[in-house]
Amino acid sequence: MNLSKFSAAFFFIFLIAIEYLALTPAQIKLIENSWDKANHFIAFAALYVTLHFGFSRLNLGAKVAILLAYGIQIEIMQSFVPNRYFSLLDIVADGIGIVFGILVARILNGFKARF
Repeated sequence: MNLSKFSAAFFFIFLIAIEYLALTPAQIKLIENSWDKANHFIAFAALYVTLHFGFSRLNLGAKVAILLAYGIQIEIMQSFVPNRYFSLLDIVADGIGIVFGILVARILNGFKARF
């Protein structure tokens, strides 16, 4: 399996896992005991890296737009789930995670080019 297919598969696995964790009304100890904004940051950094390598034909703007739309969708859906709510700060944390993911992807591209 090449890097592109591997990354694309992980991108969709991450999407499903994040959607479940974001929209389940159940209290998950590991998630609830951590800082929520860090969860958003890490999730969206990982989403960006896997999206970048899995779908390299998309340009930067499209990748960012897809992930921000996904983050906004999660927040809207959370407003309808018991024990969840809409948070603009979560969307900001998503955006910061995306920026960090861009930096990580660029660093990894540099390593990939050397080998």
